[in-house]
Amino acid sequence: MSITGPISAVLVANRAEIALRVFRTCERLGLRTVAVFSDADADSPHVDAADAAVHLPGNSPADTYLRADLVIEAALRAGADAIHPGYGFLSENADFARAVQEAGLTWIGPPPEAIDAMGSKIESKRLMLAAGVPVLPELSPESVTEDALPVLIKASAGGGGRGIRVVTRLADLPEQAELARAEAASAFGDPTVFCERYLPAGRHIEVQVMADAHGTVWAVGERECSIQRRHQKVIEEAPSPLVERIDGMRARLFAAARAAAAAVDYRGAGTVEFLADGCGDFFFLEMNTRLQVEHPVTEATTGLDLVALQIAVADGEALPAGGPPPTRGASIEARLYAEDPAADWQPQSGRLRTFEVPGVSVAFSTGRDDAGIRLDSGVRSGSTVGVHYDAMLAKVISWAPTRANAARLLSRTLAGARLHGLRTNRDLLANVLVHPAFLDGATTTAFFDEHGVDELATPLLAAGAGGTRSASGSPGTGWSPTGCRTSPWSAPIR
Repeated sequence: MSITGPISAVLVANRAEIALRVFRTCERLGLRTVAVFSDADADSPHVDAADAAVHLPGNSPADTYLRADLVIEAALRAGADAIHPGYGFLSENADFARAVQEAGLTWIGPPPEAIDAMGSKIESKRLMLAAGVPVLPELSPESVTEDALPVLIKASAGGGGRGIRVVTRLADLPEQAELARAEAASAFGDPTVFCERYLPAGRHIEVQVMADAHGTVWAVGERECSIQRRHQKVIEEAPSPLVERIDGMRARLFAAARAAAAAVDYRGAGTVEFLADGCGDFFFLEMNTRLQVEHPVTEATTGLDLVALQIAVADGEALPAGGPPPTRGASIEARLYAEDPAADWQPQSGRLRTFEVPGVSVAFSTGRDDAGIRLDSGVRSGSTVGVHYDAMLAKVISWAPTRANAARLLSRTLAGARLHGLRTNRDLLANVLVHPAFLDGATTTAFFDEHGVDELATPLLAAGAGGTRSASGSPGTGWSPTGCRTSPWSAPIR
């Protein structure tokens, strides 16, 4: 609930694409907007777009966007009465959320207690088990035996693919655990790690939830985010082709997601992430207590404005009666990065001379009968991509009545984009979207291993025409129900 009354001015404690995304909704709602920016971001589009902008001296995140005290001071100086954290940086920092509230500002996010509860992967899995949500059992590195392999070592406080190691040989476990602990300590300030069963060709399925302070919890829709590199998502879509295929899986997923949110008295937008196998069994991974990078595909298939709902819930409003709207059509998001996939995904920096994406017809959410493209970007022609922040340039999102149409439209759009000055992953994305395995819905987390990054990154195999090409593997890889059984790893949903 707001301390200062109804929200009238919002500072976004973030930068680039997500800051611009939140500003769009604020402007539509008649709310004043405030940006913060580092030295490196002085010419960023998000600075120009805000009604007011406050400089945070320095370049590194530790000196700027991660300085809670400077961000709150900026909000007070600029007359903002609410802070939206975006994603990344301080978005899942419970101490920051508390400090915002203690300063008399409205926090557009979940309760700090919910952030704390879900901030530890170890403790959150114990909470989920108690709530009846299916989980993979937690193992200490010291307790892993040969028959438990392969296992995944994970940082308890981790995210974004950091602090993760796959171990297939027991002899490698001690060294890999120490490396994971060191990376976790450096990235998150917490060296705690644990192990869990590793599914080499799993499916990454997540459910968008929205909850208010009046006891209503929505499961808005599911997304599939299985196309990943280095345990980081590259292509996301709604609905999930796996969930579409398996009878009853959506209902079980939604029940688990609502139970997870209710277990921590959640409010606002959040995402409950699961790892699934090809048979429809799924297991809790984590809950992201913030807006997700891939939220546009949910907006495109529901017509909802998730940021507007975040603001309304933070202002104490109840979610509309009757539940969330039904989903329609299919939406796919591609994350466009300044990176070289063929050189081990090496980030690129420098001046982006030209950035033009054709056919952008959907500025906010779809809600239409014909296909369309939405662009959520943090750069423009002439922008400088530096070394201080994430290398994502933009998210290109398609919507169409069918998944195949959405994939081919997005591939054609990417292939036709004018991107000059920096190497990007554009060709890889365009080729994946028309790969027979992708079009068949065989989108496991092992997609790049199965089909070859070098081949997929070959310039313009898709030729901008949405045509298919030869596959380096069976289109149905990872789909076969052969061998499916009732999993001994899950717990029932109560």
